[in-house]
Amino acid sequence: MITSAYIHIPFCEKICHYCDFTKFFYEEKMADDYLAALENEIKTTITEPKQKMKTIFVGGGTPTALNERQLLQLVSMIAQYFDTNYVDEYTFEANPGDLSKEKIKILKDHGVNRISMGVQDFNDDMLERLGRLHRVKDVYQNINDLTQIGLTNISIDLMYSLPSQTFEQFSKTLEEALQFDLPHYSAYSLQIEPKTIFYQRYKKGTITKPPEEVEADMYEYLRKEMNKQGILQYEISNFAKPGYESKHNLTYWNNDYYYGFGAGSHAYLPGKRVVNVRPHPAYVEKAVQTGKPVLHVEEIGKKEQIEEELFLGLRKSEGVSLSQFERKYNLSIERLYKEDLESLSQKGWIEWDEGFIRLTEEGKPFGNEVFQAFLIDEKQLKFLD
Repeated sequence: MITSAYIHIPFCEKICHYCDFTKFFYEEKMADDYLAALENEIKTTITEPKQKMKTIFVGGGTPTALNERQLLQLVSMIAQYFDTNYVDEYTFEANPGDLSKEKIKILKDHGVNRISMGVQDFNDDMLERLGRLHRVKDVYQNINDLTQIGLTNISIDLMYSLPSQTFEQFSKTLEEALQFDLPHYSAYSLQIEPKTIFYQRYKKGTITKPPEEVEADMYEYLRKEMNKQGILQYEISNFAKPGYESKHNLTYWNNDYYYGFGAGSHAYLPGKRVVNVRPHPAYVEKAVQTGKPVLHVEEIGKKEQIEEELFLGLRKSEGVSLSQFERKYNLSIERLYKEDLESLSQKGWIEWDEGFIRLTEEGKPFGNEVFQAFLIDEKQLKFLD
């Protein structure tokens, strides 16, 4: 049974210099056309009324770039097809500065119970360099408004290893972020992706990232400071007070099924991964005409499922549950990966106890090598029959 849905709203007031997600400049008419297409896609997929979901995540882009009329239309649409009274976690991504009190009230009145804010940094000069529209004062204003209106389950995203960023600058941003004492924080090192403004500047040599050892120091400092505040790392880039881990994101890391709606979205359904078309005109045309704006479908067999189970599960601090794996695949991890487990354990990169396999602290920098070891070769295929 599929009990999670991701809904993509691709509009932004400005395109950040580092972003490679599916996104478009906000225009009212484009957004109206998109919402009509999105509803037809959801209606075509969700055939039973008020389907019960455990998690709904509305991401972007910036969903709060929609105007109040459109935001009301979106949450009303979601409530029409999904039982938002039943949902455990209903998250909206938001951009500081876009989130007026009126928009917050619309979200809260329609069952949204979690806000994820793209803060990135607490230095106005750095925010400008990143191409962000908001400034630090907007973060304070929005968190204050959210708290007053009663939406207190707030997460903020931070970034580190930014162009020309020093360790001291990052430590100051982290200190300011932690003063809010929020239940959840995400922190990502900057990845310079193709087709971004930063990529062009990086290729020209006009921006540089901090050295790898400085980035590693930032990450270690992040983990240490979070832990001191009782905000525990539960995934490589995510930290939460106990009980406030993102239930929706755990759907991904637990390799569970989920719907994906909107331009460029991905859905993981039994036996297949479905990827939607990205361009706005193509998505709108296909979604309106057929309700199925699919770019391609990738078949996922047992081999691919197992590999992904390990890759994703090892991102979590608790690791991969041996008993859950065996229930899911009718196969023990120890039997399938006996030699690999022994080799990785000897290197000190993984450990297993209390029914879980996880990366060690020493193994985390070698995560890619560990994941490679769990690719299934021809000798192991016989265990999958």
